[in-house]
Amino acid sequence: MSRKIGRIVAASLTTLAVVATAGCAAGGSGDGSDGATTIDLWTHAGGNDAELGVINTIVDDFNGSQDDYVVKVTDFPQDAYNDAVVAAATSDSLPCIVDIDGPNVANWAWAGYIQPLGLPDDTYDGQLPGTLGKIDGEVYAYGFFDVALAMFSRESTLNDAGVRIPTVDEPWTGEEFDEALTKIDALGQFDYPVDFGTGGGGEWIPYAYSPLLQSFGGDLIDRSTFETADGALNGPEALEWATWFRGLVDSGYMAQTSGTDATADWVNGTSGILYTGNWADTTVREAFDDAVVLPPPDFGNGPTIGAGSWQWGLTSSCDEVEGAQAYLEFAHDTEYFVDYAEATGLIPGTLAAAEEVPAYAEGGDSRIYLELANQFAVVRPETAAYPYISSVFQKATQDILAGGDAQAILDKAVTDIDRDIEQNGGYTF
Repeated sequence: MSRKIGRIVAASLTTLAVVATAGCAAGGSGDGSDGATTIDLWTHAGGNDAELGVINTIVDDFNGSQDDYVVKVTDFPQDAYNDAVVAAATSDSLPCIVDIDGPNVANWAWAGYIQPLGLPDDTYDGQLPGTLGKIDGEVYAYGFFDVALAMFSRESTLNDAGVRIPTVDEPWTGEEFDEALTKIDALGQFDYPVDFGTGGGGEWIPYAYSPLLQSFGGDLIDRSTFETADGALNGPEALEWATWFRGLVDSGYMAQTSGTDATADWVNGTSGILYTGNWADTTVREAFDDAVVLPPPDFGNGPTIGAGSWQWGLTSSCDEVEGAQAYLEFAHDTEYFVDYAEATGLIPGTLAAAEEVPAYAEGGDSRIYLELANQFAVVRPETAAYPYISSVFQKATQDILAGGDAQAILDKAVTDIDRDIEQNGGYTF
């Protein structure tokens, strides 16, 4: 097995028939009938009319702005998209431009799918850190939007419990948060003081809970080398996080497995505090006039939230790099960041765009999400090992919540992660 194919297999074990079903003509580029060079662009946004509409607007504007290139959009349903990219990489038929889920950027770069964008450094001035896919200081992808983890409660609940309402500038300490849960529990109004969405699975687990681990001082991997998880995922700080998290179940403050729709449960009064993301904002605010958005607690190493949504990259096999870069530079315009935010309601990817979207501008109802994303976001580890790390952390967290021996679980997770890194030659480029 060649090195490239080996990396492709490691990048995804799923295969391969999706390209044909998508009905697209794969290929980096081609000459159009009018002499313009075609630049193929693939997106996961098939079926998402809001997001796809913005993509088509940008492409139409670019195609109308010059005569040298024609960008051609092929959209896939999100569930089929990654398989389509893997299949195209295997058959050396990737398009020039692809969108990428943020946590996969490093893996796709290591697998040889994408290359650095090569745009001027000042292109990214004012961009939220979670919307850039950077590896060793080089930008491999940029995104137009992000989301933010947050907590929700009601002002009346916190006042009745005698609990201070935290702010971005003065979040709860870990001790304050634990005391808040005790006081909310004493109200006798809720099944649980807090719902951390423990009924969720998959990528939700590292996205939602590794920031809590990081706030305690642990992490998914030693980011100084990205060669081992030893000490980061099984050290004293990680054990403290695990003990605390399981302790919420033992104390009756949190369900071991919450309902499938934590936001709906919170609206229906099952808990006093909800831990989720800004996608719940509309539901929460419509339910209660006194709903408040809260930053996550600071457990000693600062409040931390996840980051990284869909971003745009340039494939390594693109034979019209100059044209693809021209499109990506054209698209990186405040106008289109604003269009994305207005169409999707998500956090604009740049500070300049946020000032043009009333909800995210200074004083806007959603401004707090921009502040959380700009001040507290930590991207998931920028290593090709991340997909494996994610799967290991998902199982470890579920085992911890089920009451297993936390130190043994974390030690095994480290062993598994370190073995995978070693077996893949350190995932070096």
